[in-house]
Amino acid sequence: MTARNTTVTAEANAPAVTAMLADFVASHPSQGWSDEVEQQAHRTFANWAGCAVGPSTHETVEAALAAVQELEPAPQAALLGRSERVDMANAAMINGISSHTFDFDDTHLKTIIHPAGPVASAVLALGEHLGASGRQVIDALVLGVEVSCRVGNAVYPHHYDRGWHITGSTGMLGSAAACARLLGLDAAHTQMALGIAASQPVGLREQFGTMTKPFHPGAAAKAGLMSALMARHGFTSSRRALEAPRGLMQVFSDKTDWAEITENLGTSWEIALNTYKPFACGIVIHPAIDACVQLRKQHGLTADQIARITVRAHPLVQELTGKKTPQTGLESKFSVFHSCAVAIMKGQAGEHEYSDEMVLSPATIALRDRVELVVDRAIHEASVDVTIETTDGRSLHIYIERAIGSLEKPMTGTLLKAKFVDQSAPIIGQAQSDTAWDLCMSLAAQPDLKALLQSLTRQA
Repeated sequence: MTARNTTVTAEANAPAVTAMLADFVASHPSQGWSDEVEQQAHRTFANWAGCAVGPSTHETVEAALAAVQELEPAPQAALLGRSERVDMANAAMINGISSHTFDFDDTHLKTIIHPAGPVASAVLALGEHLGASGRQVIDALVLGVEVSCRVGNAVYPHHYDRGWHITGSTGMLGSAAACARLLGLDAAHTQMALGIAASQPVGLREQFGTMTKPFHPGAAAKAGLMSALMARHGFTSSRRALEAPRGLMQVFSDKTDWAEITENLGTSWEIALNTYKPFACGIVIHPAIDACVQLRKQHGLTADQIARITVRAHPLVQELTGKKTPQTGLESKFSVFHSCAVAIMKGQAGEHEYSDEMVLSPATIALRDRVELVVDRAIHEASVDVTIETTDGRSLHIYIERAIGSLEKPMTGTLLKAKFVDQSAPIIGQAQSDTAWDLCMSLAAQPDLKALLQSLTRQA
């Protein structure tokens, strides 16, 4: 027997991972993890919230919201950074879109999944509707992220290499699991929720650099939330929706490492491996940006001193971020050439460096054209080797094994808060932004979500 679209023989007797994950989500005790995991859960939520508020008035969000409002949705749930309210499923979608618009959100480096977008967006909207406590939301977040990342681990990189955007194509499972937990579904109903979600993968890498890329985590959030609600009301699915020969995973990928799901389930936690971006672009460019920022600082470089920047990097950098002449801010987030240029010009690569104005600036274009990318399979995809030749004949070199923001060089709490405030304060104000940060970082202690949502939204 073979799964569709592959010559690899399917496994007819794969482990019952759909049932295993469902039982895990339904039965794992509240806060059944270490203090470190608990801390990372709060960092994940806070980082996601800032990333959702920052782009909340971006044209991407405006267009999506305009479409939703044509449906005349019931005002069930809040939109972060805004005053409008829509139904909870579309609130999950809009907040998920917003959180990924700047490409500044969290990254599970083992799979390149952005875990919080689908999961946090869904549980916040559903949690508001249900009157959930902060503790319940954090529990659901941890468990939902675990499901999406473990499935991702099992199929990455083969699934990703086929062209799927893995954040969306596993995120609906994490969202469904998290919402099932928040609804208090038993294992049997949670299994149905996962099965319903398994028929709704979303996301193609062809869409990178367009508004549809951030649609992926938003659509996954909505799909998972709806899957859990449908399961709650008796809607059924295959009990083997993930592992069957024509189930999600074997159709997804030639690689299905079941041990990535089953081993240490409930004792090791993928959210503990989450990372947070210091730069607002595709994660594989971060080492090159880090290198250029460091050389700029060490040698006091300015754009007019640069004769050439040579970036030696893994082929994935070219594949994902090889846009030589981006025309928009969204496209520039997938251009290693633009990113190196702004790193030299500005000494940073936040959202402001990926504006349309910056992309089309003659000064940016001139420096961008002096950046050369050399593909080297011997270099790890998380590393980079950069040489800058100056107009006065100097050759400056740096090798970055792991960039700032990686597990090896994580962002400090101070840097993470600064990132949160930089994104949210222009939208909701400095005082409200400071309050929002504190409430995000103490979410599990909040009796409900009212104060948090008030701090993260604008009042009508």
